[in-house]
Amino acid sequence: MLMPKKVKFRKMMKGNMNGKAYRGSDVSFGEYGIKATEPGWISNRQIEAARVAITRHAKRGCKVWIRIFPDKPLTKKPAETRMGKGKGAPESWVAVVRPGKILYEMSGVTETIAKEAMRLASHKLSIATKFVKRAG
Repeated sequence: MLMPKKVKFRKMMKGNMNGKAYRGSDVSFGEYGIKATEPGWISNRQIEAARVAITRHAKRGCKVWIRIFPDKPLTKKPAETRMGKGKGAPESWVAVVRPGKILYEMSGVTETIAKEAMRLASHKLSIATKFVKRAG
């Protein structure tokens, strides 16, 4: 699973997901990609499941780039714990995704194979996505 090797001393706040992604909104490494069309959190498990779906469908000869990384900790308090006593321990990691962000890119395959691989990957994610090609 993807997760940071090391984090600083503070637990992160929830934050917000309003606005669009201006950075990382173009297909820059591969030929094809999937772009987020709505905001959300994507867990490290979802990222890995989508990557496996892409590589399984495309078989050999394809290169895949993952353009998101889960660096935000989600905390949870133990079951049957009373209120108070601070914030819970980090339980999982998520990547914050805004509309317009490219999530995955791939090259080395035909467009039909890439489209189907990205469709299978998008079913593993909790947000709406669309298939995009490199401009130019």
